[in-house]
Amino acid sequence: MRIEDIEISEDENFAAMFEASEQKTQSNTIVDGVIVEINNDNFLVDVGQKSEGKLYLSEITIDGEVQYKVGDTIKVMLMSTRGERPSISYRKVLQREKFDAFVKEHGETPEDLIVEGTVVSVKNRAGFVVESKDGMEYFMPMAQGFLKAYGAVGKKIKAAVLSVKPETSSIVISRRKLIEEAQKNKEETIAKLMEDNEPKIGTIKKITSYGMFVDIGGVDGLVNYNEISYKGPVNPSKYYQEGDAVTVVVKKYDKEKGHLSLSIKAALPDPWEEMRGQLEQGDTITVTVSNFETYGAFVDLGNDIEGLLHISEISWDKHAKSPKDYLNIGDEINVEVIDLDCDKRRLRVSLKSLQEKPFIQFIKTHKIGDTVEGKVATLTDFGAFVNLGTVDGLLHNEEASWDNTVRCKEQFKKGDEIEAKIIKIDREKENISLSLKALAQSPADIFASKYNNGDIIKSTVKDIKDFGVFVKLENNLDGLIRKEDLLTIEENEEALKVGDDIEAVVVNIDKQRNRVRLSSKRLESQKQRDTLKAVNDEGGMTLGDALAGQLNK
Repeated sequence: MRIEDIEISEDENFAAMFEASEQKTQSNTIVDGVIVEINNDNFLVDVGQKSEGKLYLSEITIDGEVQYKVGDTIKVMLMSTRGERPSISYRKVLQREKFDAFVKEHGETPEDLIVEGTVVSVKNRAGFVVESKDGMEYFMPMAQGFLKAYGAVGKKIKAAVLSVKPETSSIVISRRKLIEEAQKNKEETIAKLMEDNEPKIGTIKKITSYGMFVDIGGVDGLVNYNEISYKGPVNPSKYYQEGDAVTVVVKKYDKEKGHLSLSIKAALPDPWEEMRGQLEQGDTITVTVSNFETYGAFVDLGNDIEGLLHISEISWDKHAKSPKDYLNIGDEINVEVIDLDCDKRRLRVSLKSLQEKPFIQFIKTHKIGDTVEGKVATLTDFGAFVNLGTVDGLLHNEEASWDNTVRCKEQFKKGDEIEAKIIKIDREKENISLSLKALAQSPADIFASKYNNGDIIKSTVKDIKDFGVFVKLENNLDGLIRKEDLLTIEENEEALKVGDDIEAVVVNIDKQRNRVRLSSKRLESQKQRDTLKAVNDEGGMTLGDALAGQLNK
């Protein structure tokens, strides 16, 4: 407690007030009295005056039992005979006996005597009444208390004896003197401690969540949890117990606040300096997993230095969320140093850099054309990333379905299990491309099962472009009649419109690209070939008959 934090009374006339209050007791005498009556709250004592003196029953009651009865003789102090009823006190007789015993033991001028007791009452602005365990009462003037009157009752204190007054059987004590002397001794001790920066031995008195209080040379200092280890902030209870001896260095003293700051790590060799030049980026070291955080794990090098193993450096798995899924406290692991700055006391290590990349492992056992199973991990505007275990493959929208109007976001949700074919492996970029439609029969495949090149089919115009005309075929399949394959240019530019029926010849079926090429220009020659074929098949029709039939048409 700081001196300036305690309320100090400015009333320096307490001595006069105290003397005035005790003036009438200077001629007090102890007399024998006879108990003549005991009531519920008090009892009457005959001391040979005109009337009996009255005392509270509590003065002769111990643990609820009254120690005297009517007719018993009891010693009381006769303090005043003013008025009809004499003023008497049984308690003061007991205090006189305790006072005499005190003087007999310590004398009337005790030096450097410290007493302990509890504040039992406050006498207005005069001071405090303090009672020791043996029942001895002391008076502590307000200015000597370093206590606020409010809330003082019940407080246990230590105080120095100022004076002993036989004439009033009173002992005056001072908590202020004790505090000021302790403060003076503390500052002298601290001044000696700070004369050099040499490490000193101290004893741990108390451990808290923010540090430890250490007794060094009779004064207490705080070792903040940042000053315990070069690892950074640590929980002191994991390393020390109260009563342990520790070596500390005095860092600073805040005289205004009375705070003495100590350091344990400052008394130790700086491991970062010892490590300088011995460890480099790229080195492989063995460490112990010491702590977990949401963003990764801390690893102990065994020399009071910890390095950060970030979650992104624990595994090649891009979906790693917690270090606890891969490591345990106390695990010994080999890691690679990826960042070392002794000046900034920063060390970052990697576990995954010592492991073979999942992509390399994957391509050792997989090739283009293989069918794989995976789960949809992420959906994007351009497709979906599918987790194949330790790597992800890209399923582009164009490869999700033969229907180009369907997108992955509409077809899947995160977590869906799918089967796909590997259609591309980019070793340089470490990309894997997947396809769902490669596992399904294309509309062009289905079309080819019904039609061949040279077949004549009817369709409907779907769209007209500068380069040709798109027509609707079966199973959402489109056919293209290029501009040069139309019967006439005018047929494309002027005569045809969307929705018109058109007849054309199949000229090419591209199953891989799901495309069908048609030609209406070849329609006439194809019909002639079909007619000739029919003639040959029937055998009875002459060429002239066939040609005549065509001319009639």
